[in-house]
Amino acid sequence: MSLSWESVVAHALSLPDTILTTYYGGPAVKANDRPILSRSDDPGSFCLHLDRDKIELLKQIDPDTFWQTPHYAGYTALLVRYNSANPQLVLDQIEASRDWTVTRPKPKPRRS
Repeated sequence: MSLSWESVVAHALSLPDTILTTYYGGPAVKANDRPILSRSDDPGSFCLHLDRDKIELLKQIDPDTFWQTPHYAGYTALLVRYNSANPQLVLDQIEASRDWTVTRPKPKPRRS
């Protein structure tokens, strides 16, 4: 199985309470008004939103798939390469992101 933006979005949208919307002006899948996944500036990767402990673990387990640039360091987001040797692990982490996202409180509305 090969991953692509379309396939990871389709998988995320198959999960309960997810919607296709935008995040910082680009396409994203959200649940509970929080991002699950979004586009990356790196054409070979997408951005996955997870808790920091899980991010560190994934970077150690499979650094060829899960990685960060300095831009994402310290945030609840990491980059995921589409050409992963273990696409099922990637899909499992999309599900974990959705599960984590729905347990968090909704973000406060931004002031205009």
